[in-house]
Amino acid sequence: MTRLALFDLDGTLVDRQYAFTAAVTALCRTHTFDAAVEQWLLAELADRANSGDFVRLRAAFGLKETAERLWQDYVDLMAAAVTCRPEVLTGLVHLREGGWTIGVVTNGASDIQRAKLTSVGLADLVDGVAVSGDLEIRKPDRELFELAASRCGTNLVGGGWMTGDNPAGDIGGGQAAGLRTIWLRGRPWPDGLPPADHAVDEVTDAINILLNETE
Repeated sequence: MTRLALFDLDGTLVDRQYAFTAAVTALCRTHTFDAAVEQWLLAELADRANSGDFVRLRAAFGLKETAERLWQDYVDLMAAAVTCRPEVLTGLVHLREGGWTIGVVTNGASDIQRAKLTSVGLADLVDGVAVSGDLEIRKPDRELFELAASRCGTNLVGGGWMTGDNPAGDIGGGQAAGLRTIWLRGRPWPDGLPPADHAVDEVTDAINILLNETE
């Protein structure tokens, strides 16, 4: 039976927060935008970003650059700034060696999420990726988990694991999809949501739990 391990991307496998602030700062320096534009970007893109945000930015500040150019610059800068710790990459290699099928299920625009995966070397270590922008659905929608499993060459019938930092999207969504779950502590836990199977401080701890399941 296939051992399926699904992971969230931002805040789980990679550090989005550092990359986000670095990319916004670099974008504003490149285009000589003032502090008002930078503060707008930091506020409006804090949780998510897509090309439409730059249409709104351009209209709000009367910028001469096209929204398409600004979005592509932001995507490139995010991909250049995002990081994945070496021990995380090594852990995923060990999972694959242990017979696990690895997938990423993430909310976000398709182009920016895949650019991040490629930039840090994760694209070569996972069997399938499902991004909310692919179908315009978001976690915790079960369909996104089903898509991730399908792109990994399997399905959710045999169960599996979901690891992430978002209680509702990752853990609640994973539970609804019939997966066992590992939560990366940090965000407040919502009232009424059943606990995850495990709670850890680092994604490497989650990987170790899965490796122990292999033994």
